[in-house]
Amino acid sequence: MASHAAEPTGREIQVNGHMASRVTPQILVQDASAQNHGPPLSFRTPLTIAVDPIALVTTECIIVTSAMRKHARWAQSSVSAILGGSTYRQSLASPSIGRSPGSPQPSSSKRPPSAGLSETPEDDAVVSRWGLRGRKGKSLQDNPLMAAFARLRADLRDCKDIQIFDTPLLLYPFLQVIRSSSTSAPITSLALQAITKFLAYNIISKESPRLGLGMQLLSAAITHCRFEATDSAQDEIVLLRILKLMEGIISGPGGEVLGDESVCEMMETGLSMCCQMRLSELLRRSAEISMVSMCQTIFERLKTIEEEAEDEDEALRMADEEVQASDLKMDAPLRSKNAATPMPSVAPTPSSATFPPSEKTSMDGRENVEYPMQPIAQKTTISEKRRSGVEDGKVYFAQASDDEDVPEIKPYSLPSIRELFRVLVNLLDPHDKQHTDTMRIIALRIIDVALEVAGPSIAKHPSLASLAKDSLCRNLFQLVRSDNMSLLNESLRVAGTLLATCRQVLKLQQELFLAYLVACLHPRVEIPREPGIDPSLYEGVPKVPKLVKQPTSTAGSGRSTPVPVKDRQNLGLEGGQRKPEAREAMVENIGALSRIPSFLAELFVNYDCETDRSDLCEDMIGLLSRNAFPDSATWSTTNVPPLCLDALLGYISFIADRLHDEPVTEGYPDPKKLQNQRALKKTIIKGATKFNENPKAGIAYLASQGVIKNPDDPIQVAKFLRGTTRISKKVLGEFISKKNNEAIMGAFMELFDYDNKRVDEALRELLGAFRLPGESPLIERIVVTFSEKYCKKGAPEGIANSDAVYVLTYAIIMLNTDQHNPNVRGQARMTQEAFARNLRGVNGGKDFDPDYLQNIFESIKHNEIILPDEHDNQHAFDYAWKELLMKADSAADLTICDTNIYDADMFAATWKPVIATLSYVFMSASEDAVYTRVVTGFDQCAQIAAKYNLIDALDHIIYCLATISSLNSDATSNTTLNTEVQAGDRSIMVSETAVKFGRDYRAQLATVVLFKGVVAGNEGKIRDGWKHLVKIWLNLFVNSLIPANFAESQSLFDTPPIPMQSPSQVISKEERANGAGLFSSFTSYLSSYTADDPPEPSDQELNDTLCTYDCLSACPLDGIFNNIMHLPEDASIALVHALLEGVPTETTPVVAVIRPDLGIPNPRSREYSIVTSTYNPSMIYSLELASMIAIENKDHGGVVSKDVVEVLQDVIRSSNGNHPLVVSRAAFYLLHVLNANYDQTFMRAPVILHTISGLERNVAERAALPILKGLAVCLQGSRPLRNEMINIPDFWSTIRGLHSIPEAAASVFEVILGILEDSPSAITADNYEAAILLLNDFASAGSAGAVLEQKRDRNVRRSKNKSLDTRDNELVKRGMQAVNMIFQLSNRVPGLIEHSQLERQEAWSTYWSPIFNALSAQCVNACREIRHVAFASLQRALLSPELASPNHQEWTAIFGEVLFPLISQLMKPEVYHSDPVGMGETRVQAATLLCKIFLHYLLLLVEWEGMLELWLKILDIMDRLMNSGQGDSLEEAVPESLKNTILVMANQGFLVPPAENASHARLWTETWKRLDKFLPGMFEELFPEAAKKQEGKQAGSISTAASKAASIEKPAATATVETSNSEEAAKA
Repeated sequence: MASHAAEPTGREIQVNGHMASRVTPQILVQDASAQNHGPPLSFRTPLTIAVDPIALVTTECIIVTSAMRKHARWAQSSVSAILGGSTYRQSLASPSIGRSPGSPQPSSSKRPPSAGLSETPEDDAVVSRWGLRGRKGKSLQDNPLMAAFARLRADLRDCKDIQIFDTPLLLYPFLQVIRSSSTSAPITSLALQAITKFLAYNIISKESPRLGLGMQLLSAAITHCRFEATDSAQDEIVLLRILKLMEGIISGPGGEVLGDESVCEMMETGLSMCCQMRLSELLRRSAEISMVSMCQTIFERLKTIEEEAEDEDEALRMADEEVQASDLKMDAPLRSKNAATPMPSVAPTPSSATFPPSEKTSMDGRENVEYPMQPIAQKTTISEKRRSGVEDGKVYFAQASDDEDVPEIKPYSLPSIRELFRVLVNLLDPHDKQHTDTMRIIALRIIDVALEVAGPSIAKHPSLASLAKDSLCRNLFQLVRSDNMSLLNESLRVAGTLLATCRQVLKLQQELFLAYLVACLHPRVEIPREPGIDPSLYEGVPKVPKLVKQPTSTAGSGRSTPVPVKDRQNLGLEGGQRKPEAREAMVENIGALSRIPSFLAELFVNYDCETDRSDLCEDMIGLLSRNAFPDSATWSTTNVPPLCLDALLGYISFIADRLHDEPVTEGYPDPKKLQNQRALKKTIIKGATKFNENPKAGIAYLASQGVIKNPDDPIQVAKFLRGTTRISKKVLGEFISKKNNEAIMGAFMELFDYDNKRVDEALRELLGAFRLPGESPLIERIVVTFSEKYCKKGAPEGIANSDAVYVLTYAIIMLNTDQHNPNVRGQARMTQEAFARNLRGVNGGKDFDPDYLQNIFESIKHNEIILPDEHDNQHAFDYAWKELLMKADSAADLTICDTNIYDADMFAATWKPVIATLSYVFMSASEDAVYTRVVTGFDQCAQIAAKYNLIDALDHIIYCLATISSLNSDATSNTTLNTEVQAGDRSIMVSETAVKFGRDYRAQLATVVLFKGVVAGNEGKIRDGWKHLVKIWLNLFVNSLIPANFAESQSLFDTPPIPMQSPSQVISKEERANGAGLFSSFTSYLSSYTADDPPEPSDQELNDTLCTYDCLSACPLDGIFNNIMHLPEDASIALVHALLEGVPTETTPVVAVIRPDLGIPNPRSREYSIVTSTYNPSMIYSLELASMIAIENKDHGGVVSKDVVEVLQDVIRSSNGNHPLVVSRAAFYLLHVLNANYDQTFMRAPVILHTISGLERNVAERAALPILKGLAVCLQGSRPLRNEMINIPDFWSTIRGLHSIPEAAASVFEVILGILEDSPSAITADNYEAAILLLNDFASAGSAGAVLEQKRDRNVRRSKNKSLDTRDNELVKRGMQAVNMIFQLSNRVPGLIEHSQLERQEAWSTYWSPIFNALSAQCVNACREIRHVAFASLQRALLSPELASPNHQEWTAIFGEVLFPLISQLMKPEVYHSDPVGMGETRVQAATLLCKIFLHYLLLLVEWEGMLELWLKILDIMDRLMNSGQGDSLEEAVPESLKNTILVMANQGFLVPPAENASHARLWTETWKRLDKFLPGMFEELFPEAAKKQEGKQAGSISTAASKAASIEKPAATATVETSNSEEAAKA
């Protein structure tokens, strides 16, 4: 707008595409009616015309004069009026024709040209010649109006270019008509129309000579327009044309050269038309529209003032100096006293008083009406008229002469703008009875436009800003309390625009205004309970605003005036009961302000973060939140809730839009500093609250918080009490006046400035800080202290001493009570004389100055000394406003926060009511548009909370959405009626949960928003929200709505999916014929009813279930599950706790072998929930997910794993109360967690294994495979864990207990095989025996192969299939392999013995005996394959070079503890019958082995003292074997073995006759004695010579022995062969 106004508008005439100095412009007249109704409203873009401009001007002159001639007054026109005068006269009377703007005027033209043509004799001659006389003989040339037009026409004849024609000369005749009181309204209208055309068609342009003077004259003329009355319609047309012309002048190029006075006059004229109620509504509205348009241009000039100055500060300073130096005065229009009377044909006038038109009588008896457009009170002097070109109703030209230059007209600027602004502001004064509400509304509309155009510029200019800060705000803030809705709406609009554009300099004013709106709009009622909406969803909405308002002091001692609540509300001291429409208007105002992106952030920084300001941001958000609830429509309108919701969502949207902006910190307060200020503010508020209840407790609290550094320092305490507004003034007065607090009171009064103030003024200021107590002693202390401080600091003249002040102060207090006590009647009140009389001689024995006392009396009489909240009149607001302005002078400007650095703290302070409102609206909404906005709001809130790490906010959002989704339920889902429906390759589970969820669109929408918009990507910032998410997952899982496997579970656990409960029925939905649908459904229903089965799900239920599946498929659950495996520590802990929260556990003491360095684990303090063994898949789901998280987050110090391990152990320990499948999975997960977190200090493998080993048999059987898988994982993990585990007894007891389970035997064997084959060997002294026992168990289990062997033997006897091979049997294979592994362990024995701390005998028994016992046990195994391997292994073990040593004899136990018991076992009938076919051979092998081992160690045995006993024992065993009666094989094999043994002993010299070696005589003797018992004759056969010597003695015995020896020679040979075969097999 300003650019157009300032743009040069010089004419450039284009003809045939070429430029010419004077051509006929080619234009298009846009509207044919323009000739009659004038040009368009705006002249900013001049029109081009198709006629010659000079001809156009001439035509306009003729039109006006023609109209004048038709008037009775000018009926007899002269010839010159038609012909336009003579050239000769032109040369004499037209000094300015064709003069360029800079050329000097001729000296002959010093006379005023307004007198018309010259009255010379020559003129009379010309007139007489043409007979141009009137009826009475008088020439009509005498009329200046007609003559002026004639002269202009004559001047235009020689004009070649209208652009260089002098502007004042061109306008002169038309201005004469406008100012003349003798013209009628139509004639005046034609003159106005002509000028309007000149401006519109660029005839008068920016390049026109003396444009400024011309515009000044034109302004003066139209603002002093006078014309003869005709009818009201014609009169108003004139006024309307004046309006349009003024608008064109201001908006066009002429407006740039108008002076300040001209602008003020035009604005007064426009305002007068707006406010005169006698004018028609249409005219007044037109005037208002024109005023708005003109003010837009005028205030736009403020920007031009700033742009023209290189230094903005210097420009502002100079502009304000110009304003101060200006005496420009513009009066506001007043209400017409006779507004109800019929309106005569008179223009309204913006004067300070209503006046009637000046009536005159014309020559023809008509009534003339003069239209004074300036206030009558402002009489213009001759010099002023001359300056403006006006005298005696005529227009004069200010022409240059030799001795006087035309004064330069300075374009209007700040003085006129400020004066216009001041008048508009003063119109708003609600207490000025001369101004009506209609006038105020008009002024408000104009001010609103001014602020819209130049609000920031107004704030920059101090003179304008002072008006806005004081008068405008004061009037506005009182008008917003009006019950007139039109006035209220306009006031709110202007207030909103003012704050939107100038709030930087209106910090305290804005606080007052917004605090009032909050007080009006925030309801103090509970939010009604709605069915189906959980009240916890909207707990964050504040019940009352946080505005700190101290309770009104109660009246006492007649010194205070009680104020009814209604009166206080009218004064704006309370919110009051406003109409619903008023509330809606206020809400719209707040909404408009909140649409400023940085508005609420500015409130937070400038108010919430300052200790002495209100929490406006929190109160505004609370206000919007509370009023967004539907019930607010009951005390406002139905539009208020959506308006408030829109404002809230806009607030969130602005923060979200700034999320990713680069933080801008330069020029803004430090956020950390503001955080500290907010913390201090909370402390002060709390301390002030405590002070108001108990002052000592409040000061103690403030001192403890560091607010008051030293509570014993009265100065510090006084400064705090003086500096805060949150202290109750009543409590403060009572506190400082107590005797013990005199020091504080003295320091408190030292803080006031008493310089140059009367006693009453100082007392008024003092008593504005606290309220006088009601007790006289307390008042006396205050008055005494005040008197002393006043005399000390004020040093007043004319006051003798403090005693005089003391008495005077008391007198003032009494006077204040007397003058304003409602119980005292008027005639009984104290007079000024009585007041002075009471104070005689108290001023040091003298009287006070009478003027001094009179001033005090008048001040008290008209302005009560009392707290502002106890006033009952306008003084309350005035006092509060005065205080506000005083504070505003020292307060810093409001910080404009075009940054996002405060958004985190602001959202943290306000998210609760926002989320509560969104939740409530989401639950109660029914329209898609509302859902869309609320969903967006939730999403943006989640983004903000995640961005700024506002964990509580994010958790609460999750809670709200989870609650709305209906899946966050603690109740266990009923899955007994779940039905699986199969259709092609797809299978879905129809359940109650799925159907219900599929029918609830709101729940589906909340679920998608929850997982897709809130949780996804923000998993690491969720804490308490996990418990709600877990509940949702569990509900979905148990109803088969999400898969049993997690996204990464297969890579962590090699386990099948979690088993689900079987559905009640499985239905295959095949395509059915259309015609059979109803019948089939009915038949299916009847069949299911008769079979007591649940009915098949209906098509609607299927569709609802499919909706549920589609909804969940839109949720990125896979991505969420992947992300939760890699969460930060805090988030992982929270998630694990949520998962484990619903797992029932039992606290039981644990007795286990533990590592000494770890100590005893503390039992968990978790309540034990009695549970049944009913299978609960959700329990496994929780345990598995928690275990996975523990494994994946092992780098977090094991904090997560610790809780998981404890819960898993509790589940295992309480195996009786849990389903075996749950226990088995728990054990499996526990071992996996152990493997992943073994290096953590809390991980105790012995405790874990002890827990697992304690499972009962029936549970262990079902948990065998998972346990073994877990153990295998641990053994394949870290070597330290492996080494520790295989040395724990519970490990071996566990796997020994599991090996007997057929399904687990192979796995157990793989475990032991891996341990034995490990390199370096994992067998240690701790696990050596356990390993042998387990292997022995596997070997013993191989006895099952005997059945196959016996079956094969039967088949052989029956000549059937002989292909049965027991070595193909898994049990036999494992048995044979176990025996071999037992033997291999013998290689470890020497090393174990060497490193053992045991004695030799004990060590040998500890390490060798288990091997021999195990092998011996397998030598009697019913499976002969295993027996053969066992015998071979036993033989090799017994022949081990590490077994025997000459240095010790413990090895000799191999006979008594190994071989002898083995043979004894073989001799048992039950053992023999276990394998009747092969057991005899085994006995032979045993006998042979016994002899072989004896001979192998013969040399060592000889040195042993138990040699003879051992040998005799062997002979006894051989005797038993010979006489067992269980086959011939022993009878052949035993003698042969003995024979070989005896021969070896003989060859070695051990078994020889006594004659050869007497030391072995006993051996010889005892041997033959024993042999003779069961093998007579062997002696003679083996030792014939010795036998001959005893032949005589034992002839019979020898003969018998020889015959027997001969009879058994052949069988003995056979036995020898078999023995050699057995040895070869053993070697193999």
